[in-house]
Amino acid sequence: MSKSTTDKKSRMTVIHSIIGVAIMLFFRYLPLNLPEVTPVGMQVVGIFIGTLYLWTFVDPAWGSLMSVAMLGFSDYMPMSGVIKEAFGSAVTQQVFFLMIMSGSLVYYKITLYIGRFFLTRKFTNGKPWLLVFVVCLGAYLIAGFINCFTAIFLFWPILYDIFDELGYKKGDAFPRVFLTLVVVSALIGFPMAPYMQNGLALLSNFATITANLPDGPVVVNNASYMAVAIILGMILLTANVMYAKFVIRPDVAKLKNYDVEILNKNPLPPMDARQKVIATGFFLLVLCLMFPSLVPSLPGMAFLADNSYGLCIFAVATLAAIQIDGKPALELPKVVASNVNWGAYFIILAAILLGNVLTSDATGVTAFLNTVLSPLFAGMSATVFIVFLLLVAGILTNVSNSLVIGMILQPVVVAYCTQSGADPRPIVTLLILFVLLSAAITPAASPFAAILHSNKEWVPTKYVYQYTAPMVIIEFVLTLVIGIPLANMLM
Repeated sequence: MSKSTTDKKSRMTVIHSIIGVAIMLFFRYLPLNLPEVTPVGMQVVGIFIGTLYLWTFVDPAWGSLMSVAMLGFSDYMPMSGVIKEAFGSAVTQQVFFLMIMSGSLVYYKITLYIGRFFLTRKFTNGKPWLLVFVVCLGAYLIAGFINCFTAIFLFWPILYDIFDELGYKKGDAFPRVFLTLVVVSALIGFPMAPYMQNGLALLSNFATITANLPDGPVVVNNASYMAVAIILGMILLTANVMYAKFVIRPDVAKLKNYDVEILNKNPLPPMDARQKVIATGFFLLVLCLMFPSLVPSLPGMAFLADNSYGLCIFAVATLAAIQIDGKPALELPKVVASNVNWGAYFIILAAILLGNVLTSDATGVTAFLNTVLSPLFAGMSATVFIVFLLLVAGILTNVSNSLVIGMILQPVVVAYCTQSGADPRPIVTLLILFVLLSAAITPAASPFAAILHSNKEWVPTKYVYQYTAPMVIIEFVLTLVIGIPLANMLM
């Protein structure tokens, strides 16, 4: 990058930063008459809009921290209370320790063995689209159980080597389709696990904003949520691969000669003791987080359910205590320094905080949404409402951050279900899944979409839009046709 380009980028960063902070400070003074929104609510709405702006045009971590600071300076709550609410949240702590656990899989190169497994299945020899599906399945599962970044950065470099081996070049159709499918598949897997990252944040936020309902908080069963996510996710993944095969139809002739033994020319060494211990610890943690929902009647499941947040801390502490060759199995300073995604962590932290603040009675924002949206819901069936909700979610999530859009729309679900008497659990499950998995079209939608847009040498921008827009439309239609009855049946 030239010096002039760097200077221009730096200037624009400063300009966007000033605009974002100005929105936070001065939005409250605009002559707007928002029914039910209090003066404190106007301050909070301004901070929320400014945060969205900073997330989109500057930096997620910086924007998130500025959001926390501005809430502390506002009349909502003293700074000490805001910091406690933001950093003391059980959800953000669980996310942090899960990031350490998943980051250790990357740091100790355990993910290389996982990726190699999916790329060396002999039944894919001579079957290009079967290989594509298996790789996409790997990206889907890794994104769901580890994280989305790992799925992308694990498979892309391996695919570059395969493209080079087979004679594919930058600009060829098949590489750009394949690389796009990896990102889209990872996004489909991203909200799968109800105890991980953004899915956990949205489920916890919904329980919080429904805490004051007459029947108490609405808690979505983790096993039911995950069943809907896995079944629907596999259908969406398959549909996107089929779309690429039969509609985009890139030339895959070179791949018909691909033999998985190409990768075995440089075999990975056997896993060492440290890798085995870390992998076993992560696997056992996932089981402990899943089992209470799957088999709640078994002895000990109530204890695990009540202590799910602490399990993540216990797992990290245990692995850090185990000694291998005179060193901790999990070397905390090294893993935290190099493999915790602070941008993603601070977005989740700020989004949970903003979600709680926006929906508090002190702001009047929930009452405002009820006042404005109730006339739209009058007489609307649950199916029509879900169509409307997911359409809005799909559009908004591709012009802003998907996690925040999910939090904005959750009070809308509460308002509709309170008015109509509909069960909110299937509706909010579909909202959470779709708002996160559909964030693929624009760079603002998610950091994963931004990664795809940044890979211009292999996937020029026009092709990102050309491929992802139809895929999101396919996902929208299938979520309505299959997801609605599936969620109603399983929730």
